[in-house]
Formats: sequence, C-alpha cells, structure tokens
Amino acid sequence: MLSPKPASAFIGVGSNLNDPVTQVRSAIMAMVRASDWKVESQSSLYTSPPMGPVDQPNYVNAVIRLSTKLDCRELLGRLQDIENAHGRVPSDIHWGPRMLDLDILLFGEIEIHSADLTVPHLGILQRSFVVVPLAEIAPDLILPNGITAADMARRLTSGDLQRIDNE
Repeated sequence: MLSPKPASAFIGVGSNLNDPVTQVRSAIMAMVRASDWKVESQSSLYTSPPMGPVDQPNYVNAVIRLSTKLDCRELLGRLQDIENAHGRVPSDIHWGPRMLDLDILLFGEIEIHSADLTVPHLGILQRSFVVVPLAEIAPDLILPNGITAADMARRLTSGDLQRIDNE
C-alpha cells in the first residue's frame, strides 16, 4: 500500500561472501535502478570484522537513504527480492556469512516489533559499521536514543572499521 507522502528509510547493506565489495555495489545499483523508491544518498563502503563466528571473512557495509511511498513491509519484500537476486539463501547460523544482507535500519518515525521485522533495527546503536556510515550521510539524524548520528558515531569504538576508497 502506498503512503500519501514519501517516507525516509535508511537501509544497511552488508556482504562477506563472493567478492563483498562487488556484492554491495551491485545491491546499491539495484536500489538505484528500482522504481519503488529514490536513493537520496549513500555512504562510503566500510570493512569490519564479523560480529558472529570469527571463522568467516570480514564484512563490507554501507548505508543507503531512500525516499519511498511503500509501506515498511512492502519495502522489506522488495529488499528481500534484491537479496534473493544476489543469491542469498536462508541460513540457520545467527550472524553467519552472507552473500548479501539488506536491513531496514530506520523507517521515518515508525516502530515495528514483530517476529519478522523490527524497526528501528535491533542493535543499531551498538554497531559502528552501521552508525559511522549513517553519520556520514545523515549526521544530524536523531537516533532512537535521542542522540544525533554524528554524536553516536563519536561515542562508538570504531577501531576495527576501515573506510574503503570509492572508485
């Protein structure tokens, strides 16, 4: 169902399999080409160690800001279509390796707490690989804890996070 006015959504993009830089860039291009929203901005790419099992490659992450008239669940479905087109397969390994992971971090002022969708995304405030790129594209964005993205990025330890130069 289309919303009357566009909502601002922030999407976390991550990959650590099959040339993760290429996977992330390809997913971003798929979002740019999509007709269901407009990509307003995108962060640089960053690499970081995995949160889960350490016997997996480092992740490449970015954050995208979209403007969309889709509702949050429709957006989730479209993002899952992009994941599936990139070869994502369901995994029982929590925080395990991913071909492509697209997460709705924030969707306007909406809060959703259900079995299949939580917005704002759980853990958003503790993950430098989310907060730092978010602060890059929306430094004045007020996060769920009432702190700006820029201030939150300064508070997080991001020593393991490295910016990848864009080509």
